[in-house]
Amino acid sequence: MKKFNPVGTFTALITPFNSKGEVDFKALRKLIDFQIENGVDGIVVCATTGESATLSLKEKQAIIIESVEYTAGRVPIIAGTGTNETELSLNLTIFAKEHGASACLLVAPYYNKPNQDGLYEHFRLIASEVDIPLILYNVPGRTGVNITAQTTIRLANDCPNIVATKEASGNLEQIMRIIKDSPKNFSVLSGDDSLTLAIIALGGKGVVSVISNYAPKEFSNMVRLALENKIEKAREIHYNLFELMELNFIEPNPIPVKYIMSLLGYTKEVYRLPLLPLKSEQKKKIKEAMSKIKK
Repeated sequence: MKKFNPVGTFTALITPFNSKGEVDFKALRKLIDFQIENGVDGIVVCATTGESATLSLKEKQAIIIESVEYTAGRVPIIAGTGTNETELSLNLTIFAKEHGASACLLVAPYYNKPNQDGLYEHFRLIASEVDIPLILYNVPGRTGVNITAQTTIRLANDCPNIVATKEASGNLEQIMRIIKDSPKNFSVLSGDDSLTLAIIALGGKGVVSVISNYAPKEFSNMVRLALENKIEKAREIHYNLFELMELNFIEPNPIPVKYIMSLLGYTKEVYRLPLLPLKSEQKKKIKEAMSKIKK
């Protein structure tokens, strides 16, 4: 199995579109360079922040290939290959492995609302068929189903290549249970920027981050300080960025973060329906918050 260390800051990268609404691969390369130059530990493509729900299979495959080839091993590329269909998820995971991804991110199947045994069998089958590091992605606010601590721990024990979970449940008791009872080499990664410091203090190993799209240096530095148990310094950065962490969800992700990246000149403010641009008063709030950030 490919070596992959699920520790640190992994940016959930936006997918840039051109004015025609097509994937902008030139902008994608710029985004990747920006992330690497500012010290992130890895990049996640084709996940929620990357508008994966509106990407076609061919687009996902093209983004995975381009990201892996352009990055050329500078940082790990984690491919979002989870869907609500087990066979499709399996085939896309096989594709990602064959084209050089370092790991894959598997969201809980959405809409179907499987029970815990169904979730277990979905992930277990993929893990048994593809020898690549896998990260579970628990985001019940979007999927309609929660991967319980018990199911996560069961998968971590039964499937050696399930190496981490991205926990976006917001349930700290559940997250603590996973940290406490999972194998020592299993990583709990925060799926919420605002909870990252708390989760690391409780024993988590990092984050799959939205804010690191536009603050990669600052946020990855906060994560490193927290992992080194330099909590006071990490806390300063946390509160410096806290308002923006909240504003990233003033509308559904990735609308606010994509707007900020357009302000910085990395992409156009183009989304795919049913997502719409921010309203002018929301843009004003974000600009005001950005002006308060201490450099």
